Amino acid sequence: MTPNKEDYLKIIFELGGDTKKVTNKEILAGLSVSAASVTEMVNKLVKENYVTHTSYQGIQLTKEGAVEAALLVRNHRLWEVFLVDKLDYQFNNVHPEAEQLEHVTNPGLAERLADFLGHPTRCPHGGIIPNARGEFEKQSNRALVAMELGETAVLERVLDDNELLQYTIEIGLSVGDTVTLKKVGLFESPLTLYDETTKNDIQVGIKAAQHIFVR
Repeated sequence: MTPNKEDYLKIIFELGGDTKKVTNKEILAGLSVSAASVTEMVNKLVKENYVTHTSYQGIQLTKEGAVEAALLVRNHRLWEVFLVDKLDYQFNNVHPEAEQLEHVTNPGLAERLADFLGHPTRCPHGGIIPNARGEFEKQSNRALVAMELGETAVLERVLDDNELLQYTIEIGLSVGDTVTLKKVGLFESPLTLYDETTKNDIQVGIKAAQHIFVR
């Protein structure tokens, strides 16, 4: 499988495509590619039985596709843990290196790495780390933008994107924080959260809020 196909499977997995349908628009935003490229790749993945595609509803991983995606995500996130915990990388700077390393990681190396790290279950930005069989505990697929006014939730994970992770650092939002949606602006203006953990008001852009997940 090419690295490009692997990246599509991973983003569909990260967006919750193992349990629900995700849209071309969501994939487009997650990978920063053209709409035509998404359509072309989705068609290829359908032919290879990695995803199903229902018109006007979205794309979902097949059983085979979910396992394949989970193993790719496992490799990537194990390297993220290694780079942050053992080499003192900042968690928002590990994606490019982990991206390169995952593509050359075979199952034996992944298992040795997991043993060395003590079999972590979460990566530095909250993503689940599947086991060697591609099994994983259920992760939250509810985006911050879907919260109701006045609702309180815990920030569980952030999509694996350097700019997004840097953005969360700059606004002072961290995985594990408990937040309450305080204000919803008009015309896609930022959401205002009250961070119960840091006792601060935080404004979060709509685009970012679509890729930050809560429980």
